[in-house]
Amino acid sequence: MTAQRVDGVSPFLAMEVLERAQQLERRGVPVIHLELGEPDFATPACIRDAAVAALDEGYTHYTHSLGDCDLREALAGFYARRYGVRLHPDQFLIFPGSSPAMMLLFAALLDPGDEVIVSNPCYACYPNFVRFAGGVPVSVPTSEEEGFQFRPEETAARVTSATRAILINSPCNPTGIVLEPARMRALAGLGPLIISDEIYHGLTYGDAEEHSILEFTENAVVIGGFSKAYAMTGWRLGYLIVPRRLIRPMQALMQNFFLSTNSAVQRAGIAALTCADADVARMRDIYDERRRFLLDALPKLGFRIPVEPKGAFYMLINARHLGADSRTLAFDLLEKAHIGVTPGIDFGSGTEGFLRLSYANSLENLREAMRRLELYIKDVDGGTRS
Repeated sequence: MTAQRVDGVSPFLAMEVLERAQQLERRGVPVIHLELGEPDFATPACIRDAAVAALDEGYTHYTHSLGDCDLREALAGFYARRYGVRLHPDQFLIFPGSSPAMMLLFAALLDPGDEVIVSNPCYACYPNFVRFAGGVPVSVPTSEEEGFQFRPEETAARVTSATRAILINSPCNPTGIVLEPARMRALAGLGPLIISDEIYHGLTYGDAEEHSILEFTENAVVIGGFSKAYAMTGWRLGYLIVPRRLIRPMQALMQNFFLSTNSAVQRAGIAALTCADADVARMRDIYDERRRFLLDALPKLGFRIPVEPKGAFYMLINARHLGADSRTLAFDLLEKAHIGVTPGIDFGSGTEGFLRLSYANSLENLREAMRRLELYIKDVDGGTRS
């Protein structure tokens, strides 16, 4: 018998696809993985070297519960340089990944029945974080023709006395869309706290420009981390930036539930901010090459992309002409074409029939995936799909 809050947590379909793909791989099936958003690069050498040096220097003990003081000062300097935002180092709380940060954040903010507004589609885990804390996710529809961007007027209509926050994500998972500054400003003016997931900052392409919500309002919490831009997923290093009124409540939760984050890993985070710019630029250029390849290849296979995705490493494509049930379609692609993709229903009802592709994989593998996808489509069009 489990608690009701556990029963309300739905499976993460991206992981379900991965786990089935791994079963196939153990049988010798060559699967191309486009289902997970994990960089395929090694963590830059200067970051790895900093972690080794930190261990040699004795960084093996608890740090301040908010996080290593030097790391928090480095982050404050980074936000001043990048966004022109002045923050006190104590507004940063360092976590073992951004997911634990979200768990504690929603635990601090929500009482049973409190509402958090999310877009439809949104990152699959957001509604589960909200429900687990006793809250209610309130979904705002978005349009494929607008790149699935938040509509401030639709959002305003859903703000009630129970609304505790509006949760935004730019660059966005699953769409790869970068939220327009005017929309961010409008959302910031609606009144509720804005929670801005900025984990994909550093990964924008072409003329796209990322903005922090803190450029538009102080009534905001930023979710950040090192996993994506710095290829540090396994290091588990994330952070929150909170208004001053939330520092002590969040610190008390951190002291009780996590004590502190890995000290050597935090020293590696300082190195990421100070020595890895060239590595990030190199990885970003490679992602952009892959992105441009897919933008050319997918329309040739019949997939229309109304708004060009210019951030993160995802594309969310409308595959309803292949099947209305995205879960069935994704697993069929895995079993027959040996391509791992994430069903659109994972991200909300608005993208049922869509598929999310991650281009955090080599150009060679992406080319092979498109070849396999073309053969699969020919089979579907020929009526041979069972």
